[in-house]
Amino acid sequence: MRVRIIFLLKNRGSHVPFHHQYLLAQMIKGILMKGGDEKLIQYSFYNFSGLKGQTKVSRKGLHFYSSRVTLVLSSPNKQFIDYFLMNLFEFNQVELGGLYLQPESVELEEGVELSDSMKFICISPLVILNSSFNDNSSKRFISPESDNFSDLLYESTMSRMQEAQLYTEEQLSSFYKFQLVPDKAYLARLTSAQKKFARIYPVYDQDVKYEVRGYTFPFTLYAAKEVQEFVFNCGMGRFTHKGFGMLDVANSNPNNRVLKYEFQTLSQQDS
Repeated sequence: MRVRIIFLLKNRGSHVPFHHQYLLAQMIKGILMKGGDEKLIQYSFYNFSGLKGQTKVSRKGLHFYSSRVTLVLSSPNKQFIDYFLMNLFEFNQVELGGLYLQPESVELEEGVELSDSMKFICISPLVILNSSFNDNSSKRFISPESDNFSDLLYESTMSRMQEAQLYTEEQLSSFYKFQLVPDKAYLARLTSAQKKFARIYPVYDQDVKYEVRGYTFPFTLYAAKEVQEFVFNCGMGRFTHKGFGMLDVANSNPNNRVLKYEFQTLSQQDS
């Protein structure tokens, strides 16, 4: 399931770095820790977007000028999402970089019908290599058109699906069909215009800063429906719980599929 968290922006014109996933990851982790539920604090099968709103770019980063900004949070675990929202809405204001954000409301995106062939767009960068301390291999460029690119994503996806304990070993064994095919015309257009679809991004893990290469481009994924559902809800690739690898269905307007989302706040539970 995917929810949109809508915040009032109290200081329009303020900014965050162009890539601010690490700031969002720190904020989300802090809110999870506030609740004190160790199992949900350690839960990692969730994914989130960058902040969405009206922006202008400067040397400092992204300046937000809309009165509201939106964050998309996704997970197959409703209990996790409700736990996060319950603790988030205990705050009158949260700070993200230079932004002062007041949680206002939550919307639920209606489910999308998925099949064994889906065209996705990346709404946050896709990371295919893991990182380790004092090792630059995670910054290595691998062509999205290569079999190696698809194979690395298959390995990380199967590993995460097994760790999630949502599928039997027999089911996991049946998910051998997996092929990612990039939109070659899109890649060619960017290359001819000397624009990048792969950049280096910072990510923090256990207080250590790493740099990883992230890719942003549309692609078609051929895989079992269960695999499509998993990557749609949990993200694809590495560091998904740090805000990388969030996907959406291409040629689909998510604004056409939203409902108001109801959940209990802590104060409502206590009353």
